[in-house]
Amino acid sequence: MTPIFYQTIHRLREAISCELNQTADCGQEIDFLNWMGRAALELIGQGGLGYSFDPLVANTENTFGDALKALMFVYPFHLSYRHFLAARAIAFCLTTPRKLGPPRLRRFLISLVPDVDIQELRQIVDIVADRSKEILDGKRKALEDGDEAVNMQVGEGKDIMSILLRQNMKIEDSEKLPEHELLAQMSTFVFAATDTTSNALARIFDLLAQHQHVQDKLRQEILESCDSEDGTFTDLSYDKLVELPYLDAVCRETLRLYPPVSFVTREAERDIVLPLSEPIQGVDGTPMKEILVPNGTTVIIGIRACNRNKAIWGEDALEWKPDRWLDSVPGSVKEARVPGIYANLMTFLGGGRACIGFKFSQLEMKVVLAVLLHSFKFLPSSKGIVWNFAGISYPTVSPVDKKPSMPMRIEPIFRNVVV
Repeated sequence: MTPIFYQTIHRLREAISCELNQTADCGQEIDFLNWMGRAALELIGQGGLGYSFDPLVANTENTFGDALKALMFVYPFHLSYRHFLAARAIAFCLTTPRKLGPPRLRRFLISLVPDVDIQELRQIVDIVADRSKEILDGKRKALEDGDEAVNMQVGEGKDIMSILLRQNMKIEDSEKLPEHELLAQMSTFVFAATDTTSNALARIFDLLAQHQHVQDKLRQEILESCDSEDGTFTDLSYDKLVELPYLDAVCRETLRLYPPVSFVTREAERDIVLPLSEPIQGVDGTPMKEILVPNGTTVIIGIRACNRNKAIWGEDALEWKPDRWLDSVPGSVKEARVPGIYANLMTFLGGGRACIGFKFSQLEMKVVLAVLLHSFKFLPSSKGIVWNFAGISYPTVSPVDKKPSMPMRIEPIFRNVVV
């Protein structure tokens, strides 16, 4: 997987260089969020699906990528309460087949809903589903045609979807995943891995632009590890890349303070007693150390709030300080026993519904940072960047701007190489 990531990000580096070369202004501002989104889609395409969505060579139109970006703005977290209720009604229609009939009938009923956002959501789902079906059919045919056809595909059959399909073809028919389940897996891969990681990367570069001393320190670590004798970048193995301490610290601290997803909702499947880290006072004044969560209760999990809890992380919990990860974490962090699967944080959640792609995301972030910081210096935009709260946090150039964008001033780095 690591070689695929490097190949893609080297193409991204060349694309950014070409855009910078199109003007005489050495410190040109470009929409860096756009490039992060395109790179994230291409990485999950190649590594997850064995499919290339974007050549990363120019500002080409990408219907599939545009649909994914648009999904963020019709997702319930971004909508008004009225639209949130409408979206919940759609979810009920889609997940209650025995009450509302077959899928064709449910889709017809949804098409009758007189709401612009709901109809846009339906169109987005159709675009994603059609492309997923096209990819699935191509991969299935390649597997049926044999190894030679598989090797000619992107990723040579080593991507996640090819492995899943190969195993699905081997097992008994009664145990096989049906086509609609395979398509659902593909859509989940792509949506979950695109805007979350690209926006997390955009946030890291935004912070590095604001804190030049951190950027310089991180670049120095990368140069010492990745710089060859002729000044070119040397691809590190997975093991060596993940062992770079300051690179890991910058990623951890950003994901702690600024998780791409601020909260999620879960529904209790049975009555459960939830223990509390600190007692609360009931309406009758009685101290409570636990509360009953009845079956069917919707629970909001505050990812961002947990990651910023001063009782866990100390009085400087609201400050971005990558150096905190270079030493042992405070005893309060270990004692809190936060159930997250990553770095005592809830960023990737925990338990059986945790993010299965968190290792994929970490590798992607580290490869992007290593390759781009080796070649470019990142400086703040002359425009003010505003980070907006939604299902996934995203940047704009003003509080009222609805289009996600993050202009950034980028300068190429030229090093004198001793021959």
